[in-house]
Amino acid sequence: MTARLDTRALNRATLARQHLLDRTRTPALETVAHLGGLQAQEPQEPFVGLWSRMRAFDPAELSRLLEQRHLVRLHLMRRTVHLVTATDARAWRPRHHTLLRQKVLGTYRRDLADVDLDVLTGRAETLMADGRPRSLGEIGRELARHWPATAPRVLGEAVVAALIPTVQIPPRGTWRSTAGARYLPLNTWIGAAPPPGRPDSDLIRRYLRAFGPASSADLRAWCGLAGLPDAVTALRDELVDMRDDRGRRLLDLADAPRPDPGAPAPVRFLPAFDNAVLGYHDRSRIIDDAHRGLSVTGARFVLVDGRVAATWTTTTGHVAVTPLRPLTRAEHTEITHEADRLTAFLSSK
Repeated sequence: MTARLDTRALNRATLARQHLLDRTRTPALETVAHLGGLQAQEPQEPFVGLWSRMRAFDPAELSRLLEQRHLVRLHLMRRTVHLVTATDARAWRPRHHTLLRQKVLGTYRRDLADVDLDVLTGRAETLMADGRPRSLGEIGRELARHWPATAPRVLGEAVVAALIPTVQIPPRGTWRSTAGARYLPLNTWIGAAPPPGRPDSDLIRRYLRAFGPASSADLRAWCGLAGLPDAVTALRDELVDMRDDRGRRLLDLADAPRPDPGAPAPVRFLPAFDNAVLGYHDRSRIIDDAHRGLSVTGARFVLVDGRVAATWTTTTGHVAVTPLRPLTRAEHTEITHEADRLTAFLSSK
C-alpha cells in the first residue's frame, strides 16, 4: 500500500531536511553542500539562511570559504545566482548550460537576433582569458565594439549568466560587503577543468535528501532541468512512493528522515527567495496559496509552527515583523525572542 503524507507530515519532513526543525552542528561548507546550495541573488541573504539553520554560525566562516574558493557564487538553478560548493559548481554548471542558454535567448531573443552566440562566446572567452576581473558592464561595453547595435548590458548578461560559466568573485557576497559583482570564468577561479558531470541520479538523490518527499514537478521546479524521468526510473530500487493530501505522487529516499507530524517546529526567519519555499512546484507544504505570490517578490518570511505566518524587514537596525495572520500571545513571544536574536546577529561584527 502506498503511504500517505498529510500536509503537516510533509511540512515536518521538509523542515527536517532543511535543518529548520533542529539547527545543525555541521560546518558551513557541509551545510551548503547538503542544501544543494542557497539562493544568493541578494548577496547578504545566505548569511540569514545559514544562521537559521546552523548552531553558532559565524559569518566570517562563510566569507573565508568564498575567499578560499571552496564556495562560489554563480548563475545556476532558475538562472538565478546560487551559492554552492566549488565541487557542485564543477558538476552542475555543465548540466545547466543548455537551460541557461535557452533562458537568455527567451529573454533577449529580439536584442540578440543579429548576434551569433557562438561568435559572442568565442570573443568573450578571448576577452576574459587575461584573468582580469570585470563587471558585467565592462564585459558588455568591450563586446559592444563588435556589436554596436546591441545594448552592452544584454551582451554582458548573456555572457555571465549563460554563455560562459562565470563566478562572482569576493568581496561580493562576503559579510557586510556592498561590493558590486565582478566576474571571472569558473575554471579560472577554481582551477582545473571540470570533471565529467555527475549523473542525474546524483542530482535527484541530493534534491530528495534536502527537499523531499517531492514530486517530479517539484524536482524540475528546483533545478529547471528536463530529461529527468529516465534518471528517476533508474533509481526505482532506492525510492519509495507516497501520496500527499491532493493525491499527488511523491518520491523519497527510503532512509530519509520523516519526523512525527506532531514534532514541534520552532520559529525560524527565512531570507529572501529561500529555497525552502521556492524549491517546489507545489509550495503548499510551507506557504498558503493566498501568500504564494509573495515568494517571488523578495519578501522575507517568518515560519511559525513550520509555516509562513509573517514577513520581516530590518528597520533602523532592528528586525520588524508583519503578521500575515492573527498570532497567539505565545507565538508573538517566540517571534519576538527570535527577532531579537536575529537583530543581534545582524548587528554583530
